[in-house]
Amino acid sequence: MSTDSIGNPSDRLILPQYERDDASHPALDTPEYFSTSQRSPLRPLQLLPQNLTEITGPVLGHERVGETDHDLTVQHEGEPLGERIVVSGRVVDSDGKPVPHTLVEVWQANASGRYRHAGDRHPAPLDPNFSGVGRCMTDENGHYRFVTIKPGAYPWRNHDNAWRPAHIHFSLFGRAFTQRLVTQMYFPGDPLFYQDPIFQSVRDPKARERMICEFDLDSTIPEWALAYHFDIVLRGSHATPFEAEEDDDDD
Repeated sequence: MSTDSIGNPSDRLILPQYERDDASHPALDTPEYFSTSQRSPLRPLQLLPQNLTEITGPVLGHERVGETDHDLTVQHEGEPLGERIVVSGRVVDSDGKPVPHTLVEVWQANASGRYRHAGDRHPAPLDPNFSGVGRCMTDENGHYRFVTIKPGAYPWRNHDNAWRPAHIHFSLFGRAFTQRLVTQMYFPGDPLFYQDPIFQSVRDPKARERMICEFDLDSTIPEWALAYHFDIVLRGSHATPFEAEEDDDDD
C-alpha cells in the first residue's frame, strides 16, 4: 500500500510518470498556430491522481473492432474516389519491444481534402463512399495495418493562404481512455511542410522526421495500391511526437 504526503496509508494508486520532452513534443501554446492561444491552459498544470476506475475501464479490446474497421475502402456500398494506399507499421516502447493488443484509430480527410464533419465547410466535394475513420488492434508483435485513400491537402485559414499538408491522424489507447496518445502521420516530400505551423511546432528536426512515413514497395498490392510504413514509438529518444489532448481536433 502507498502512503500520502505525511506518511499515512493511502489507497491511491501510484502510476509511473514520465518527464515531458518539450524539445520533441509541441508546446501547448504555439503562437504561429493561432487557435492554441484560445484553448491552451493559462494556469500551471495539476497532476490528477488515477484511481482504479480510471485505469481499468472502459476496456478497449478486440471486441470493439469490426471486421472491416481497418479497411476504409470497403465500409460503404461503392468504392471511394482517390489513390488507394496501405499504411502499416509497429507500435513499440522505448526499448523497441512491441506493444501488443492495443487499440489504434485513424481519421483523415478524403482525397479532396475534406472531412466528413459538420464543422468542415471547405468547398471541396464529399465522398459518399468514404467516412475517413478506421480502427484496428495491434497483433502480438505490435503490428497494425490500414487500407485507405491518400488524403488531400486543404486550406485552414490560420494565416494568409494557409494549407495543411496531407496527413492522417493516429490515436493510440492503452487499456483505458486516460492512456490515450494522438499524433499525425505525414507523407514524404510534401511541399507544404515549411509553412505549416502544426508540423513546425515540433521544434526538433529529427523528431519531425519521425512523423513522416516511408514509402514501402514491399507492402504494395500490385496493380491496386501503393504502401507506406509508419512505426510509432511511445517513449524514449526515438519517440514519435504526440499532441496534447487540447490539440485533438480536425486540423
